[in-house]
Amino acid sequence: MTYPGEITRRQLLRRIGMAAFVAGPGAGLLSACATGGAGGGSAAPTTSIAASADAKNPFGVDARKPLEVVIFSGGYKDSYAKDLHEELYKKAFPGVSIKHTGTQQIGTQLRPRIVGGDVPDVLNNSGPDALDLAALAAEGHLADLAPLFDAPSIDDPAKKVRDTVTPAVIVNAKINDRDLVLNYTVSHRALWYNAKLFASKGWTLPKTWAEFTALGDTAKAEGILLFAYPGQKGPYYQLWNVLYTAAKIGGNQVLIDIDNLVDNAWNADGMRQAVAAWVDIQAKYGDKAYFGLDHTQTQVKQLQNELLFYPVGSWIENEMEKDKPADFEYAIAPIPDVTAADKMPYGAIQVGVGENFVVGAKGKNPQGGLEYLRIMLSKEGARGFTMKTRNLTVVNGAANGLDLPAGLMSAAKAQDAAGQNIITDARFEGWYKELFDYGTEQINVVMAGRITPEQFCTNMQRKADDIKQDEAVAKQTRSQ
Repeated sequence: MTYPGEITRRQLLRRIGMAAFVAGPGAGLLSACATGGAGGGSAAPTTSIAASADAKNPFGVDARKPLEVVIFSGGYKDSYAKDLHEELYKKAFPGVSIKHTGTQQIGTQLRPRIVGGDVPDVLNNSGPDALDLAALAAEGHLADLAPLFDAPSIDDPAKKVRDTVTPAVIVNAKINDRDLVLNYTVSHRALWYNAKLFASKGWTLPKTWAEFTALGDTAKAEGILLFAYPGQKGPYYQLWNVLYTAAKIGGNQVLIDIDNLVDNAWNADGMRQAVAAWVDIQAKYGDKAYFGLDHTQTQVKQLQNELLFYPVGSWIENEMEKDKPADFEYAIAPIPDVTAADKMPYGAIQVGVGENFVVGAKGKNPQGGLEYLRIMLSKEGARGFTMKTRNLTVVNGAANGLDLPAGLMSAAKAQDAAGQNIITDARFEGWYKELFDYGTEQINVVMAGRITPEQFCTNMQRKADDIKQDEAVAKQTRSQ
């Protein structure tokens, strides 16, 4: 049964089964991201694999060569790689040996290896310990993915791989104007809550900041926190939240200026207002004890209805599936209007591509690495990923016909309601990891009240200026 204002599963799949990201009212929304730019540094040459004439083996993979795959075992776990993508690779090359590693310590495990020249063929670079991709690119460690995007797709050899994915994949692949990164998933980052709790209490989602704080008072009287984020292994969740709130207030230009290292970008009105608003929420409705919790511990607290809103992405539903009680139903809430003059209306939501995959240019089997990614971008590989992780991929139409969970349905409905009001990604996370890491430190400091919102913005701007002036750091630019 469909109620007024709801969307059917068929409509959902038409919108988030990836076709909606290519054509129709949402066209270009996900592609409104970065374009790599030159300047301020240079990148080492990348490995480029010459394409062969064989559509079934366009990279000339040697079936006798083993393949090494390293996966970030976070919200998506790593069984999608071990039990699906790697098995598909073995089916294509019978008898091949694959070394699989699933870890949450990507940087800790791989930095010493990379320094020693021992590089995996496929790397899912994600999580709080992710490697600096711009630095890897500068050292020539990332293989050129242009041959992958120009290769025939597995499902239809008459089509290139680039024509089977949302355009944001190609736009976001670039570092220094080279296609070096594959973003594999479509995610929605916003405030997540328990729809069943709200229904049982008769609460409605707050649309204004006054309604948000009023709900905070109501929840506080019942011993429930309005909001919390993990201070350990997850403060970047709150950094994202502040950045997207700033875009809600001042428009996407706030994020574009930050990414482009524009002078005084961190001191923009929207940024200062966003930080001040969330610091005030923490002071009045938060609990500093959460600064000592990691993301899993904080997420369990939400499952126990000890907090209402949690700033995270759509991977949360799969990550907590085994712990989720029957009376908990994940749903997504847009950021409430912070001011009466917010440039983006209530309902604006962040939608982006993410979950980075790269191929090691100096690995033992870069040809196999490219083929592995091509298999991931097949409908079988993408559909299987969605079934295992309950998250969408960037492959057009791969989710058609799947029975999707409540949280993902909620995110799709929110995206539908947002229309053109899509908050873009903040790209400096991948471009200038030092700046992003500094931001994750500073967000804890300001949220704890140890510095003011003005000091936070000043500190971030000073760090951005240092990076801008550092000629050793390759600079990137985006126009939208």
